[in-house]
Amino acid sequence: MAAVSIENADVDYRDEDWYAEDLESARFVHCTFTDMDLSEVRTSGATFDQCTFVNTRFNASTHRHTAFVACDFQRTSFFDADFDGCKMIGSVFADCTLRPIRVRGGQWRGVTMRGANLSKLDLSGLDLREADLSQSDLSGSVLRGAQLEGANLRETRLSGSDLRGAVLERVDLAVARLRRTKLDLAGAVLLAELHGADVDAT
Repeated sequence: MAAVSIENADVDYRDEDWYAEDLESARFVHCTFTDMDLSEVRTSGATFDQCTFVNTRFNASTHRHTAFVACDFQRTSFFDADFDGCKMIGSVFADCTLRPIRVRGGQWRGVTMRGANLSKLDLSGLDLREADLSQSDLSGSVLRGAQLEGANLRETRLSGSDLRGAVLERVDLAVARLRRTKLDLAGAVLLAELHGADVDAT
């Protein structure tokens, strides 16, 4: 692995093997990572700001309170990756492997994960406000207590998903694909109203 300093800006990394490296709290700004092996990499308080990842492997990597802000992930694998209290604000995922992953809290506000396979993931309590999850597969996923205000769920598959306790303000559940989806009372009332029901709460 080439030497990586704490501050890295406008660097084009390509075809490098960083397997199991400890990047700790390194900071990368406007960097590009192409055909990189970042499997089993460890970060803690690191920042990736407006970086691009292409054909990169994050398999079995571990991230603690790390920020990926406005990053672009293309054909990148996160197989068995672990995210604890991380930020993915405004990042875009295209043709990425996103399961299985482990997510404990964090802010993924404004992410674009259109058409992604997110089935059977535990995303409890995750901040997904304004996220674009359209056409994605969330079948069997747990979203209990997740913040989904303003999220785009058009044609999102939610078969068997658990949305109890999720915040669903400004979410159009009527355009999602619901089947055996678990909702609490507030979610059920919202869905009924979206289908034209006049709910009497008295």
